[in-house]
Amino acid sequence: MELRVNGQERHVDADPETPLLWVLRDDLGLTGTKYGCGLEQCGACAVLCDGRAVLSCATPADAFVGRELRTIEGVAADGVLHVLQRAFVAEQAAQCGYCVPGILIALVALFERTRAPGDAEVDAALAGHLCRCGAHPRMLRAVRRAAQELAAREAAP
Repeated sequence: MELRVNGQERHVDADPETPLLWVLRDDLGLTGTKYGCGLEQCGACAVLCDGRAVLSCATPADAFVGRELRTIEGVAADGVLHVLQRAFVAEQAAQCGYCVPGILIALVALFERTRAPGDAEVDAALAGHLCRCGAHPRMLRAVRRAAQELAAREAAP
């Protein structure tokens, strides 16, 4: 089957019923997307599909044929970290880091819809993402920092 991942057409010789997560990790070597629960309950396996954050651990890969997929590896552009990635680094928003790829994917989807999300929008975007380390307050600071950076960039002449 053919999958469009991170802007490239990729041929995958896998059972079409294999969950997308395993095709990404095992067949394409994109290990940034994590396996958490396998039940679409923790958010670790989130990827962007046509600009929306979706969970990849239980949905068969063939459901994504003809769709535009972006993994955490495809979030940075031309070697430059996304504004959210830079903010996460600046705010030290990851402790163990296992949940961060899925959380960043959810936030990238949110920021692509709105440059200045409110607290309720951020809470809704992160509702299905579990972080057991307690880094959530730092993550929320990073979101605010990224929004401020974007607002300053857009206000500059």
